[in-house]
Amino acid sequence: MTPDRIIRLRREAWGFAVGSIFFAVGAVPFYAEAVGPVWTNATFAVGAVFFTFAAFIQLALSGRRPPRRGTNPADRADWYAAAVQLLGTLLFNVSTINALITVLNTDARVGDGWRPDALGSIAFLVASALAIVATKDRHTLWDRHARTWHGTWLNMIGSVFFGISAVGAYVIPDSGDLVSLFWANLGTFLGALCFLTAALLSRRSIHVDGTPAAAPTASGAS
Repeated sequence: MTPDRIIRLRREAWGFAVGSIFFAVGAVPFYAEAVGPVWTNATFAVGAVFFTFAAFIQLALSGRRPPRRGTNPADRADWYAAAVQLLGTLLFNVSTINALITVLNTDARVGDGWRPDALGSIAFLVASALAIVATKDRHTLWDRHARTWHGTWLNMIGSVFFGISAVGAYVIPDSGDLVSLFWANLGTFLGALCFLTAALLSRRSIHVDGTPAAAPTASGAS
């Protein structure tokens, strides 16, 4: 008789899911108008912390090992994808915390608040590209369910939206205005939804007694 199983999110997926929710909420104009710039930037800062915890777990605790001689190309790309993603989350931590400190200053300008960090967005794009390389030969990965096409591409699309948001958030030096506040917010919102969906699709099957079982074929990227 086949043992009963339940579906659980991967450990790191919880952090990515919660962080994505914070970023999506913070990008909604109605929310920003209701709570003000301090709480809006605090929302982004908290979301970035969840992203970083999740990225650390993904890199250090989920089974990945640093590449060494003889590591197959998929595992090598997978590890570097997780490492670059962790770097990207740290960059977002720096930008969101700096922005929160800035808006606490009563003399802060409208454009001084948090906007998607360009370097963090680039890191996310690089990590997503490496994840695609790893997914191409995922049958050779340390965990063949660690990457799947729908999860990998959702993360790539989310990274592209964050990149669009970073462009829209560029502050024009002469005027101090953003290139596009609309795209700065929409890119962040849509990108966060992509990351949230990818995280929620990242799940594994375990037996009811807690024994890990093979991940279901529908699982998403971890």
